[in-house]
Amino acid sequence: MSQQKSKKTSGWMQCDSCRTFLQSKDTERHSNDCPPDLKASSYNFIKDKILYGHTEVKTNEDIKNVSTLEKGYLVFLSESVIKLCELAIGEWAIVESFNNVPPVAKIVWPNIEKSLTSVLFTKSGLELSFVQSNQQVTVKQLKLPLQEASFVSLTILNAPKSLELTPELHNRLSRCCDNKFLTTGNKIKVMFYGKELIFEIKSIESSIENVENCFDKMAIGDRIKYEFYKIVSKTKWKCFKDEESYKQNSESKLFDCPAGVDNEIEEIKELMNACLGQSIHPTQIKAVLLYGNSGTGKTSIAKYVASQSTANVIMINSPEIFCNNSNNVEKYIKQLFADALENAPSIIILDEFDVVCPARSNRLTETEKRVVSIFLKIFDELYTQQSKVFLIATTNKPDNIDPAFRRCGRLDRELEIPTPNPKNRRAILEKLLKQLNIEINEHDLQNISLNTHGFVGSDLVSLCSMASLHANRRKQGNVSKEDFEYALKRVRPSAMREVQIEISNVKWSDIGGQNNLKMILKQAIEWPLKYPQSFLRLGVTPPKGVLMFGPPGCSKTMIAKALACESGLNFLSIKGPELFSKWVGESERAVREVFRKARQVAPSIIFFDEIDALGGERSGNSGSNVQERVLAQLLTELDGITPLQDVTILAATNRPDRIDKALLRPGRLDRIVYVPLPDEQTRKDIFRIKFTKMPTSSVNIEDLVERTENYSGAEVNAVCHEAAMLALEENLESEFVEMKHFVKALDLVTPRTPVSLIKLYDDYVSLKT
Repeated sequence: MSQQKSKKTSGWMQCDSCRTFLQSKDTERHSNDCPPDLKASSYNFIKDKILYGHTEVKTNEDIKNVSTLEKGYLVFLSESVIKLCELAIGEWAIVESFNNVPPVAKIVWPNIEKSLTSVLFTKSGLELSFVQSNQQVTVKQLKLPLQEASFVSLTILNAPKSLELTPELHNRLSRCCDNKFLTTGNKIKVMFYGKELIFEIKSIESSIENVENCFDKMAIGDRIKYEFYKIVSKTKWKCFKDEESYKQNSESKLFDCPAGVDNEIEEIKELMNACLGQSIHPTQIKAVLLYGNSGTGKTSIAKYVASQSTANVIMINSPEIFCNNSNNVEKYIKQLFADALENAPSIIILDEFDVVCPARSNRLTETEKRVVSIFLKIFDELYTQQSKVFLIATTNKPDNIDPAFRRCGRLDRELEIPTPNPKNRRAILEKLLKQLNIEINEHDLQNISLNTHGFVGSDLVSLCSMASLHANRRKQGNVSKEDFEYALKRVRPSAMREVQIEISNVKWSDIGGQNNLKMILKQAIEWPLKYPQSFLRLGVTPPKGVLMFGPPGCSKTMIAKALACESGLNFLSIKGPELFSKWVGESERAVREVFRKARQVAPSIIFFDEIDALGGERSGNSGSNVQERVLAQLLTELDGITPLQDVTILAATNRPDRIDKALLRPGRLDRIVYVPLPDEQTRKDIFRIKFTKMPTSSVNIEDLVERTENYSGAEVNAVCHEAAMLALEENLESEFVEMKHFVKALDLVTPRTPVSLIKLYDDYVSLKT
């Protein structure tokens, strides 16, 4: 090996064999170590424009026009090292050790001290660099340009208890770190109200990622590659007071992917990637509207999909636009979209879009109208500028959005986030139970998912929380099936809150007789759900609707309540007159809303009580009044283009002759069942059921049954009630109701069903048969 003195810089020798620069004093050691060990050499050298030196603390920190904090970002090198490593004063270099701690980016500054190979830091700079004095490090050029950081998460290592994480602190960080180069694990020192705060960077995100970056972040051998990012004024900061709060935030992100909406997420991703140019064939679809009931996960889906992309994300919470920027709303909105365009590709999430862009009317203020106009203009500009900006708007009231947005070229795609079905509810429950460390067996999990009709994701969260709370009250270590049964009685499904829901505790055993009617209802409602393959095998569809008619008081409504309780299905109870409104179009809209809700929470039952008030026979002038328009809407819903999948109609009336014939044809109300006055056996069953709760003495049931001929079920019940009241009149301490009380009650409660009405039913039945 021959060595010659370098012509570039005095004090250095260059090895002709390995082309390493070393000091003259290290020539002999190098002769025994050529090429030198890059990780454990006993001397300092320069190889491939990289300095392999040792750290020292700079004793003289008197540097003019440089603040104390700025001195921490300097690395001091000899002028010869700067030349040989092709560095430049004022440029950035990477200082890295060999023990897998994060490297640091420092500004190169000349060292006037004698040591050629020393890597000098100020005391503050050494503390922030994860290295110690006299530790081997490398110094090399930082290759520019680098990606700009869009989002930085960091923890405070010395946070006082009184410190508040205000936007002012974030602004201070932004000013101190502007145009600096940082990587994960670096420390930052900031003066904030006289307190020197030290931060540690936990994660850095960029709006643009590529394949090379992914490989740079991977471990190569036993050395981890750290990716540096440039901090700019638009970089967003997220501070955490301690490591624990950061970990909790990070762990929560593990469950950001909503369960049970896989198909919807994939469709949104497909639209988003096509808009942002991340698919083979780009499209002009730039916006999607997510709508559905509150709590179905619209905002969570939007946030999750956005987090899966490397694009810049801007979250706009519509109500906050007016709350926080009441003085200059328009300027604030324009600035948000300007930032999205500047940092493209970008994703904008417009939460509660119906609040900020409602339908324009005389009731809106001038400011609200201008805001709608601004959004319309911005939507159009996004298309004309061919920008890579994708918008995700969410709402639970799509009809309240200004119609101008709901067309292609603005909100191109409308995607409903449905109320979860049993399969999706199970997926959501599995995820929630895993988060809450609740273990239940497969059978109980399946039952819970089947018995939570109409529950959205947020309801299932409440259900699990309520079950856990009940277990705590019982001081039980495990959450059991009984805890969930308790919770099911107290958590009401969100998807049903806008429609009256009948919650009853009536069993089939509470209703005497009516066995034929019970069987018909089971065939129409329970069989299609329990035995769907049987219907498919025979090529028939289950009945869509059942009409019960008969005299008042014959338990038609009570049977409907029992059906709701026994079947466990969502039960929407609608009384005909309550759908009518004095406002034009509102009555038809109310009918559409009832059926829309029923489809959303299917399998479900819609019970129309007194349907003759709603579906009365039409007169000669079709469409002349509200009732006829409502009937037309009802007929369309029952047998229209939109199928009634897993929705059964149950109706009751005292006057079947007044119902429009179109409503009674097959395919709408398929089964028409006469509920007559109770016969002897039915009256006997009613008395027996009643006597299980009423103490009696010396009462002859056969005699009572014979005396109550032509009584309705309600009138038989009234006889029992009146007899009990007569017993109390005699003595408030009475323990039994006796036969004499029933005899007196029969004189007070008489049958009230007229013979003419019974004849009307008989004629109607004979006409149908």
